[in-house]
Amino acid sequence: MTTLVVEDGSVVPGANAYLSLADADAYHALRGNAAWDALDDDTKEAALIKATDYMIQMYRPRWKGSRMDQNQVLDWPRGYVYLQPFIKGALFPFGTFPFMVPNDVVPDLVKNACAELALRVSAFDLLPDLTQGVERETIGPITVQYDKYSPQRRRYSAVDAMLAEFLSPGGDVSTRLVRT
Repeated sequence: MTTLVVEDGSVVPGANAYLSLADADAYHALRGNAAWDALDDDTKEAALIKATDYMIQMYRPRWKGSRMDQNQVLDWPRGYVYLQPFIKGALFPFGTFPFMVPNDVVPDLVKNACAELALRVSAFDLLPDLTQGVERETIGPITVQYDKYSPQRRRYSAVDAMLAEFLSPGGDVSTRLVRT
């Protein structure tokens, strides 16, 4: 049995998930994700922990701002996370920057991304070991040749889009160089 310890924005010691089981259930119920509902609670909790682990592994170097405490386990809460549009130097009546994420929360979009990844991790490994890609394979009359420039790992476009405003530009960028 797993023990889910949810980060609530107060730098919870031993936190291992961005989202509670009840919130994940509500998120997936709103979207009609029957596959999530079919899982037992222990499996769901393990999936939420694995999804959070994946977010740390993939996004830690790319999050905007900085963690609130050097000893915190998870990447959120964070300070100095400015969202676009950002008016540099503009102060509002209370002395805060206009589009800054409060430093005592885990944003809803981060929680939603965790829920999406938890659903996926319940079906397959988010970060499988990689092997050499197949260049050409023939089985009977069928031949398959994979693009050697395509990424070797899965990309979760919906999750990347959900988190885009919290990520610094760059990071996981690859380009194709073609000689002429």
